Amino acid sequence: MALNDNYLDYPLRRHGYDHEHFEWSMLSQRPPITWPEGKTLAVWINISLQFYPLNQRGEPFKVPNGMTMPYPDLRHFSLRDYGNRVGIYRVLKALAAHNITPTFAINAQLAEQTPYLIQRLKEHGGEFIAHGWNMDHLHYGGQPLKEEAELVKRSVETLRRVTGQPVRGWLSPAKHQSFNTLNLLAENGIEYCADWVNDDMPYFCRAQSHGKAGRLAMMPLATEIEDQFVMSQNLHSEDSWVTQVKDAFDFLLEESREHGGRLFALNLHPWLVGQPHRIACLEEVLAHISGHSEVWQAPAGEILDAFSTATEQT
Repeated sequence: MALNDNYLDYPLRRHGYDHEHFEWSMLSQRPPITWPEGKTLAVWINISLQFYPLNQRGEPFKVPNGMTMPYPDLRHFSLRDYGNRVGIYRVLKALAAHNITPTFAINAQLAEQTPYLIQRLKEHGGEFIAHGWNMDHLHYGGQPLKEEAELVKRSVETLRRVTGQPVRGWLSPAKHQSFNTLNLLAENGIEYCADWVNDDMPYFCRAQSHGKAGRLAMMPLATEIEDQFVMSQNLHSEDSWVTQVKDAFDFLLEESREHGGRLFALNLHPWLVGQPHRIACLEEVLAHISGHSEVWQAPAGEILDAFSTATEQT
């Protein structure tokens, strides 16, 4: 039976995407930009500091790297806690050795419960971004709007109060969203989100703030090379992770030389790379990243500001 003539007619049918979240744009066709100091590759090192509740609810799904054994799963609970008690301090030492200013994506509950940790992170220097309430309070389709709105507001306001920073950015737990998440972020003064991974440069997307159209920046935080994805989920070796990170960095650096500015974003978890048998791997990665003159390293908010300025000038 032949299809009706109107089978392929629908309101959002167009060249590119069939949605209105952001404009269709090929990276290779955008005007090239240059980062501050004439650099070609921006480097964003993100440290994810997380709290996994022992009595997790698992709604609407069990978050990756959460509790896996019958309650009380103290084995995995204490391993995740290791990152916030021990591993983070090794990571901070490695960052300082290579003059790297990181971005700290931290669960608001963890920030509120660990004032000493927050003070130490502030002493090191870096930008704090909201990482939701904890790793068992996910944002998801079908979640009541009132419930998610309260969760976003509580997470952002708690982190602003505890850190004393404006908190401009957001990383959802498990990078999971509902269709309301971006609007709720905009309503709470968030300027950029790191959940979507479909680019090698920042870009702007649409969001509603208090009923008015606005825009929110998306800062792609690569999943494919993060320590958790490679070593914990794909079960690759530490040496394999180092190779993959170096390969990604080298490729983007060469591409930036030929085609204009690119963004290299690396997400790290102290409970993984802060282990005694892995910290040398992190040090090797950081030495490789910091050993190139074309690199401009900065926290995510500064990279976004530079991107906004550069795009206004093109």
